[in-house]
Amino acid sequence: MPIVREPLDPKISMWHFLAFYLRFLREKEGLSLAQCGKIINVARSTVSNMEAGRQRPHQDQMQKLDAAYGTGLLFQLLLWYARMAHDPDWGRQFIHYEEQASLIRLFHGQVIPLVFQTDAYTWECVRAGTSKDREMAMARRLARKQQVLGRGDDVDIWVLIDEAALARPVGGGKLMKQQVEHLLELAQKENVSLRIVPFSSGAHLGVDGSFELVRVGDREIGYSGAQNGGRVIESPGEVRVLADLFDRIGAKASSEGESRNILKQYAERY
Repeated sequence: MPIVREPLDPKISMWHFLAFYLRFLREKEGLSLAQCGKIINVARSTVSNMEAGRQRPHQDQMQKLDAAYGTGLLFQLLLWYARMAHDPDWGRQFIHYEEQASLIRLFHGQVIPLVFQTDAYTWECVRAGTSKDREMAMARRLARKQQVLGRGDDVDIWVLIDEAALARPVGGGKLMKQQVEHLLELAQKENVSLRIVPFSSGAHLGVDGSFELVRVGDREIGYSGAQNGGRVIESPGEVRVLADLFDRIGAKASSEGESRNILKQYAERY
């Protein structure tokens, strides 16, 4: 007997809701995975992955399903709402994108971005957080760092860090000296561009919070940080806004050489 997979719980998130109805309406129409795949020009396995929440559909695919099923704008609207909504499972999904990314662009204003943190700095951030299982939270963060840095030159990383993150003595002077020296080492890598947004640049658009952009194939996906969880951004229009934001903050940042000098000054200060 073939294994029949249970449908996703549509109450968990809008993405689960969309995946649930992809399967529900396909089965209601009496279509196999392969037949549905022909409608949207993908393989049977891709349809299966969409219905299992492992792969997210594109706008043109939802348009084709709406036309085939006679559902008006149903799937297109479900995709829009899923992209706009807070996803409780955003972390797992975005980490999956990071694993495939050829380019990662980061802006952080308050702390050093995770990928560039020393383990000691990461532990101080975990201790200051709200996680009840600190050991588990630490293990997850270390795994995520290794996942990105372990890829070496396969991924380019462009980072903008506000000087405020350097001035905040997380864990004390000794730890911060090690952290700043770690940044200097990373800044020497060919696949890394690290620039500091100095205090002297005044107010800039990054004061609203941290964000990240990853390039996967010919797509870009964004993540916007917030209290109690962030939001994965897949809508092309919103992603373009984040990309423009990165460029405009970058216009206020020091050059790579000047940024290294700023880092050296902080290393001496600590």
